[in-house]
Amino acid sequence: MTATFGKLQGRTLELKEGLNILQAPNETGKSTWCAFLISMLYGINSRERDRNGFIADKNRYAPWSGAAMSGRLDCRVQEGELTLTRTTRRQAAPMGDLQVVYAGTGDAVPGLSGPLCGETLLGVSREVFERSAFIRQAGLPISQDAGLERRIASLITSGEEDTSYSEAADALKKQLNRRRHNKTGQIPALEAELREIEEQIAGTEHLARQLAEARAQADSLAGREAALAAELAYHDQWEAAQQRESINAAECAAVQAEQRAASLRLRIEEERIPENDTIGRLRGAIVNLETVRKSLDKARAERDAAAKALLRAETAVSESPFAGQTAEQARRESAEAPVPANWNRGPSLLVNIVGFIAAAAVGYFLDKSLAAYPWHLPAAIAVFLVLDFASVMAADKMRRRAKRSAQNAVLEKRFGTADPAAIAEMANAYLNLLEARDAAQTDAAGKSATAEALYASLSANEQGILLEVRRFAPAAFDIPTADSLLRSCAVRRRELAEAESAAREARMRCDLQKQQVSPASGDLSAPMSPPPRGRADVTAELERTRGELSMAASAADRLTGQLHAMGDPVVLRSAAQHLSAQIGALEAEYDAIQMAMGALDGANAALQNRFSPALGRRAAEIFGELTGGQYSGVVLDRAFRLSAEPAGDSVYRDAPLLSKGAADQLYLAVRLAICDLVLPEEKAVPIVLDDALANFDDARCAAALRWLKEAAKKRQILLFTCHSREAELFAGDGEVSIQRLTDAL
Repeated sequence: MTATFGKLQGRTLELKEGLNILQAPNETGKSTWCAFLISMLYGINSRERDRNGFIADKNRYAPWSGAAMSGRLDCRVQEGELTLTRTTRRQAAPMGDLQVVYAGTGDAVPGLSGPLCGETLLGVSREVFERSAFIRQAGLPISQDAGLERRIASLITSGEEDTSYSEAADALKKQLNRRRHNKTGQIPALEAELREIEEQIAGTEHLARQLAEARAQADSLAGREAALAAELAYHDQWEAAQQRESINAAECAAVQAEQRAASLRLRIEEERIPENDTIGRLRGAIVNLETVRKSLDKARAERDAAAKALLRAETAVSESPFAGQTAEQARRESAEAPVPANWNRGPSLLVNIVGFIAAAAVGYFLDKSLAAYPWHLPAAIAVFLVLDFASVMAADKMRRRAKRSAQNAVLEKRFGTADPAAIAEMANAYLNLLEARDAAQTDAAGKSATAEALYASLSANEQGILLEVRRFAPAAFDIPTADSLLRSCAVRRRELAEAESAAREARMRCDLQKQQVSPASGDLSAPMSPPPRGRADVTAELERTRGELSMAASAADRLTGQLHAMGDPVVLRSAAQHLSAQIGALEAEYDAIQMAMGALDGANAALQNRFSPALGRRAAEIFGELTGGQYSGVVLDRAFRLSAEPAGDSVYRDAPLLSKGAADQLYLAVRLAICDLVLPEEKAVPIVLDDALANFDDARCAAALRWLKEAAKKRQILLFTCHSREAELFAGDGEVSIQRLTDAL
């Protein structure tokens, strides 16, 4: 086999007769080779689609390199040695192009097309092959399949493979459900239709009676409506006469209102009263004056407070020892010690004189003895210098002590203390007082300017308002008088607006009443007596009568339409008879199908009883060999559910109750038994096992391998495994072919 399939990129696998053990680790391509073999024989179903938890083979095994899926299979069958080649011409149909030729000749083999190639070569369909000879670890259990049923039926009956119990049972069940399934199907539908027609027949008779009653009621209501309409027309004539009188009164009221409004307008024009906009603007300006006046009072209060704060700051500055100095002068004075104006240097000079005299006296006595002792001269000079230096040092120390005492006295007199740190703190406090005084001066100047600006604005606004008011009110010489005059003007303007609005409303009422009068009211001059009852009662009764009449007419129309829609009663009765006949025929068919399904179940049970014992016996033989004789019997029911009988125990164990390894061995035994019984012996159909022994322990794995080696004498067996124990068991056995795909890849 040469494959460009999934992860296999042009890889080749050569197999031999008998048992082939193909060892490879996981993810090396074992399952891919198995899928490739199935695809070469039976092709790939291009109509499969991916779904949740499932990937179609055409996508699952698409070559990783992006190349087109293709492959070649060289095999030997009864017809001879053949070469199968599958290629991909259309992406939607991978490996859909099949060529089968005789090996070494290139001549095409007749009758081997894509869909039927595997079935022709192996003698079984793909479904039968996958459920018998193609054994995977994840697919060991046997499931029902129509193809497998047909194959079994052909072996135990006439040999034809065109019948299947499940297909026939499904077809009969579909026909049975088509006629009746719970409340659905043809029979319930026809019964419902028959009930509906019978209800329609009864309904037509009832509707006919209701239609006669509705028409009689409509005629009665129509006469009552005409009488009420005449009574309402008399009400219209009466109300028209009353409206004419009301119009005359409204006309008089409108004229009077218009005359009053004209009189007020003339007086306002004569008195030169300004418009409302001017009055409102001036009154607003007066209100704003009060706001400015309050702001001025507040500014003056703040100005006075700032002046007091400035006075306090200046007082604090004048009380400081540094008063009158600038900040720099105060800072320099606090950093430098003062020099006393008069301090006594006499003691230090006296000490210097005494020292010099002492040194001279010592020199004199030494000079007297110089003639006798010449070495006394250096000694005299040394003594003189020492005494003179001592007198100078003593005089300097006395001078500095006197100067320091004089400085402390000056500091105590000026600052009350001679401590430099305290004097520095006084200087810093003085600097802070200077800053506070400057800030107070700035604040006082700003607030004084604000107060002056507000006063100037207040005076200018007052003069402007008074000048504008005196244009129409010469007596306004102050703001209160001007405000009072403006209020009076506003009242006059409001009176005029109210009079004009009343005149417009009166005119509108008069015009509206004139429009409401109908021109065809008849002779309104003739005297009329009042109606016997009110318009509301007549109108309500007329509306009620019209509503009842409309409902009666609608009911009659609806009933007429329903009668037409329901059809002719004669036609409905004929349709009911026809439906009854159809229901009878379908019920007879339903009973016949039930009888056929019962017969089919009986026939299938008979076939199962003929096939299952043989399959169970063969599976028990294989299972016993695989388990070392621990199990002696195997039972299969009609749904291929398995049970095993332990040796010496008559209680069967269902497959799900067995261990994982024992269950896999039971499934494998049944699979191998099906291969012996179902696969055509003359075709020697190969068996493919993909990690089917993974859950076997070493002992049972060895037993299964020995069985497979014996079975491989009749057919080729391919065992793909991820373990090394299979190859180790047959190491050195020339009858078994062992390949390690890791090395080959």
